[in-house]
Amino acid sequence: MSRSAGRGPLDALDDETLVSLIADAAEVRKNVDLVLAAAAAVVDQRSDRDRGTAGLARRNGHRSATSLLQSMTGQSRSDVTRALRTGRDLLGEAGEGLLPAGGAATDGSPIGTGDRLSGDRDAAPRWRTLLRTALTEGRITTAQHEAIRVGMGDPPVDRYADCDPAVLPAAWARSTETLLEDAGELSVEDLRHAARIARDRLDPRGVTLRFDERFAARSFRRWADAAGQQHAHLTLDDESAAWIDAIGDAALRPRRGPRFVDAGGPAAETASAARDPRSNEQLQYDLVMAVLRVGAAVDPNQAFGDRQPGVRVIVESTVLTQEDAGVAHLEDGGDTLPRHVAEKYLCDAGARVITTDVRGRPLDVGREQRTFTPKQRVAISVRDGGCVGRGCSAPPSWCEIHHIDHWYEHHGRTDVDDGVPLCRFHHLDLHNRGARIVRRRHPQSGVDTYWWQEPADRTTGVIPPPERLRSRSPRRFEAA
Repeated sequence: MSRSAGRGPLDALDDETLVSLIADAAEVRKNVDLVLAAAAAVVDQRSDRDRGTAGLARRNGHRSATSLLQSMTGQSRSDVTRALRTGRDLLGEAGEGLLPAGGAATDGSPIGTGDRLSGDRDAAPRWRTLLRTALTEGRITTAQHEAIRVGMGDPPVDRYADCDPAVLPAAWARSTETLLEDAGELSVEDLRHAARIARDRLDPRGVTLRFDERFAARSFRRWADAAGQQHAHLTLDDESAAWIDAIGDAALRPRRGPRFVDAGGPAAETASAARDPRSNEQLQYDLVMAVLRVGAAVDPNQAFGDRQPGVRVIVESTVLTQEDAGVAHLEDGGDTLPRHVAEKYLCDAGARVITTDVRGRPLDVGREQRTFTPKQRVAISVRDGGCVGRGCSAPPSWCEIHHIDHWYEHHGRTDVDDGVPLCRFHHLDLHNRGARIVRRRHPQSGVDTYWWQEPADRTTGVIPPPERLRSRSPRRFEAA
């Protein structure tokens, strides 16, 4: 190890040494996973069915390479399958077999029509080379590689026979570069989510196909076990899932539990939540049951307090005016919706037009507004996709808008360019520690970037270099 972890028990280590130990262990694990993945792919090659009983797995008493690797590593089938996919990419295969020819990936995860592999089998496409290089250089882990690889899939060139076959692979590579830049800031789950968004923005026809597949799979099933306990299993389509999320976000704050507002006000409400003995799962169950019982007759001000449940969809004008021009996105999370669902929302809920300048920046409203207007909040949410705090995944609905130039101290303007979304934690953290967020505009391109600037060290007076904040907006990926 590059740093000493000490010899005493772990609970005797100081904070710095403990963090150093974890960093070293993670680095070792990353390298070991890389070796195991590559070796697993070689074992799989040597266990090919064409070799019959002479295959490596059969000679060791196993029916398949997966079974042999499970017995050797003690890992689950899905873990071994993930290692095999990564190993095949590392060995430079064109990818045949990484995903099955329809239905689901080899670990059971669903894939949509057109997600089968396509392209040149004799040479690794550039997006695969980018992933392999990042993995072998230690910039991403095998789990991050898997998240991008499976989330993005491969360009469905056959689905766009009317398009130059070189366009989609090149766009796939550019989105892969963006995801690799994001990998250091996102959890594996968030990285996989971002990869799916990037894929959907480049493949609007596939969005409709995948949406229809999930809609067709919707179901509700109830049964009773031997003890008489009633159970239910619900498989949701995308739109219904978004609606349930909106109900939950509106009613389950600050703790995930129903908050029926009364005359006691916020203080009484917070105290009541602190005394609530229910688990999060019980709180969510009670909310769903309450919504089902009272239905449309409920007084929304009593059930949901100051925020009504609703699903906000971001639709760029080209989506509605040009065929295959792009996809719509949920404001919270950035999940994609096909064109026809966006049109349905426009019919049901109307639209709010956001005018942008030639650089894509929403227009200012000037200094007359002390707080950001609802329209400005929407524009900022479209630009940033949620909290810009380091490593944060809070959606726009959980955020407050921060003036990067403080209103009083710096005579800041309440303009969209000078407002950034921060969750309550990061907003308080920034103010409490005296940090700043600064905006830099490129003189030629006019593109704005935002940077987190820590204050000068109190002892040395040294100002640390700023750290660039990354947008979580789905619009950071190019559209079809």
